[in-house]
Amino acid sequence: MYQVTFSEQAMRELNRLDKLAQLEVIEPISLLKPADLASPREPLGRFHRAGREFYRLRAGEFRFYFEARGDTLQVDYILHKNTLEDFLLRNKLPVSEQQLIEQHSKFWKYLESLTK
Repeated sequence: MYQVTFSEQAMRELNRLDKLAQLEVIEPISLLKPADLASPREPLGRFHRAGREFYRLRAGEFRFYFEARGDTLQVDYILHKNTLEDFLLRNKLPVSEQQLIEQHSKFWKYLESLTK
């Protein structure tokens, strides 16, 4: 079993959920074992970017993107499935966290402006 830590983005996403939903969402990542990471199978996947190894874990409506650092899993992103941000990360497109945040807020503001 690993210790799981969360980035600021991941914590913001978790904090949007009620406590029971948070427990349900984080359960799959808290149960991961070293053998799971050694040979990932659905719903767990592995990819490389910029010389680093990342994992993606599907947990219900969410996707965890994380790195293994010794006995710790560092969750960099928690994204809702079928979002633009999730698509960009799954397709390994080069984007920073700041770009994700900017794009997300601008995209939704644009959509809201269309309804006025």
